[in-house]
Amino acid sequence: MALTAYRRLFKIPGVPTLLLVGLLARVPSVATGMALTLYVAEVMKLGYGKAGLITMASTVGMAIGSPLSGRFVDRYGLRPVVAVTTLVQAAFWASAWALPFPALVAATAVAGLLALPVFSVTRQCLAALVPVSQRRSAFALDSMLVELSYMVGPAVAVAGITTLGGRETMAIIGVGLVIGGLGLIMLNAPTRAADELVEQAVRVPRRQWLTPAFVALLGTAAAATFVLTASELSLVATINQAGDEQWVGLAMAAWCLYSLVGGFVYGGMSRGLSPLALIAGMGLLTVPVGLAVGDWRWVTLALLPAGLLCAPSLSATVDVVTRWVPAGARGEAMGLHGTALLAGGAVSAPIAGAIIDGSGPGWAFALAGLVGVAMVAVALPFWRHRPETPAFTPAPTEERGAREEATVAEERAAREEAAVSAAVPVPARPQTPAPTLE
Repeated sequence: MALTAYRRLFKIPGVPTLLLVGLLARVPSVATGMALTLYVAEVMKLGYGKAGLITMASTVGMAIGSPLSGRFVDRYGLRPVVAVTTLVQAAFWASAWALPFPALVAATAVAGLLALPVFSVTRQCLAALVPVSQRRSAFALDSMLVELSYMVGPAVAVAGITTLGGRETMAIIGVGLVIGGLGLIMLNAPTRAADELVEQAVRVPRRQWLTPAFVALLGTAAAATFVLTASELSLVATINQAGDEQWVGLAMAAWCLYSLVGGFVYGGMSRGLSPLALIAGMGLLTVPVGLAVGDWRWVTLALLPAGLLCAPSLSATVDVVTRWVPAGARGEAMGLHGTALLAGGAVSAPIAGAIIDGSGPGWAFALAGLVGVAMVAVALPFWRHRPETPAFTPAPTEERGAREEATVAEERAAREEAAVSAAVPVPARPQTPAPTLE
């Protein structure tokens, strides 16, 4: 059943190419964080505290820039936005190695603000190319490819910094981002389906889609990355406490593999599940993982049930965004979704780190799972007021509304006239003959 769903997906024109270009562009994008962290901490010899400032600057920039880029894509199209962000990334990565630390922090924030929007653009284009009935499979496959990019990108950054040096690694990342941006520009995949192009000329008011239910959806997406980030830090801390740092890569790869398997199965299912149910399940299954912290191998195995729900949880939130938000605002909504994912991870890291230092990684696993469940509980009342239809249409203008009212009145008059003509004639109420054209 799963293979059939994916075979049907790959037969849709443009989908295989979009997924391939998206994967190639994401690998250097996810390598940026690790490269900057290691460059500041190891090459510049400023320590991981200063490296944390770089990470914060990049995260804040991307959190602000993601919905802005999406809004510009909605308004001006894909090519202009990708062209500008590609040029900015090329300039940053060509010069970052020569900047002193204060200037590097400022430049990193600007580079984050104008980051290549490969994640949101790929998903937005998938929503335009793929019918609603197949989007769950498409987004599940997209989440699987995201996992692959996170398996490759940071590893490439580590290998580059340790073997080639900071300047060379930054140059390679910059070239990769430029190639990815050019690939997206040349592909120029549609951001709206053919039947959604009518929305391009009509501005979609935010109040039409930025509802309490949508905000609750963003909160659950943030909760998912909160759970994942805290679990990642706790797993690494467990391995480091055992003195087996050389096995961190293997353990992380196994965890990513769990997510890949879960995403593959979920994408092939005949029916999807609510993201609330998936994220709550991931949280509940994360809570008891801390019981195995005595041996990191048991921790890695204990992450299997929650790991299987990782890709399905994230892909389900993306699928809901495309169903709830009109096509004319889909880019901005995808950007807000990306901001929510970033925010969940950014909030999780210092909280989980403090708990690991104070009480141990076992308690960090428990907290991560409980936060995920609590966020779902908070979102549930709002979720009950979610939109009933998969998409919205633009609000009618006054002229269009007047025409619609006139049409309704004409149809009502025609029905009354037909009913009168079909009934027995009543002399007290003579009918007025219809006018004729001469």
